[in-house]
Amino acid sequence: MLHVGINGFGTIGKRVADAVRVQPDMTVAGVAKRSPNFEATIAVDRGYDLFAAGEDGAAPFDAAGLRTAGTVREMVAASDVVVDTTPGGVGETNADLYADHDTPAIFQGGESADVAEVSFNARANYDTAVGADTARVVSCNTTGLSRLFAPLQESYGIEKARVTLVRRGGDPGQTGRGPINDTLPDPVEIPSHHGPDVQTVFPDLAIDTMGMKVPTTQMHTHSVNVTLESAPTACEVRDLLGAESRLFLIPETLGIDGAGKLKEYTRDAGRPRGDVWENCIWAESVTVEGRDLYLFQAIHQEADVVPENIDAVRALSERTASAEQSIHRTDEALGVGQGLVQHESEPARAEGTADGWFPGSVNSVPCASNRISESQKALGSVHCPC
Repeated sequence: MLHVGINGFGTIGKRVADAVRVQPDMTVAGVAKRSPNFEATIAVDRGYDLFAAGEDGAAPFDAAGLRTAGTVREMVAASDVVVDTTPGGVGETNADLYADHDTPAIFQGGESADVAEVSFNARANYDTAVGADTARVVSCNTTGLSRLFAPLQESYGIEKARVTLVRRGGDPGQTGRGPINDTLPDPVEIPSHHGPDVQTVFPDLAIDTMGMKVPTTQMHTHSVNVTLESAPTACEVRDLLGAESRLFLIPETLGIDGAGKLKEYTRDAGRPRGDVWENCIWAESVTVEGRDLYLFQAIHQEADVVPENIDAVRALSERTASAEQSIHRTDEALGVGQGLVQHESEPARAEGTADGWFPGSVNSVPCASNRISESQKALGSVHCPC
């Protein structure tokens, strides 16, 4: 078992810890916190060993009635890999700590790219991180774009990508973030930082990005235009994207017209915290005119990097050399791609077949993974609009 320490137990850290716990080849070595807030209490309640990361050591935790297992240095020493999920900019200050203990470390997208040997996305460049001492899991937006661009690049080639990102003002717990009642170009300069960040994964990709910030805590939304090097049909693109486990093509029949309903859907489907690990692409938005592809996708900023952190642990540890094997193992353990009705573009078959199809109230369509969940059966099936 890989012993994984998580330095930071906030929005990302608590999700990574829970994801590590359900992996068949990993265990949580401990979680580190600087202060005894409600998340520290949750960590103890979940049975994680809690380590003190602040300058005052265990004293604040003792005062709050929370027992600690030692200091963050002791956690790092006991870990095969450390995932640093501290706030942006803090991870860089921890780099020497991990190097001192010769412990491979994973940083988050809030750090500068030069904090690690490789900027990581499991679908796009897993191999580059195998055996590395450090990796940086790119930001939620860059993760979402990398997942989208990888199959498009492989199948059709990309001449130019243009993306407008409509970004949430803050996470639900970030009460000090904004805007409250405004729409902000963020930044006003072009490109936004997202394009250069994507290029840390795809160095040769021509991409322009623009950013806006709006008063919501739900999800980011991307307006994507990609000029391809070939000219597939819209249905061919839907088939390609629908075959990717971390891309969820939202069927028009579900009536999900925004991030609010999307989060409600995942909560109703039984996802922990309502998390959406996948890119959510509106199937009917996928449009091809000549070589130009257009689509809308939503990115859950609290959750989409979680599977990538798990895959990065395997890459750095060299326990799993294959991206496909790691992605499959991670997805199966977490339930990525499961419990959600996926858009299908193949024609319907007659009822009564025994190859993984199930009858819906109007049309019958195949389940892409041949794993039909009870929620899928209850919700019925969908049919390609093209």
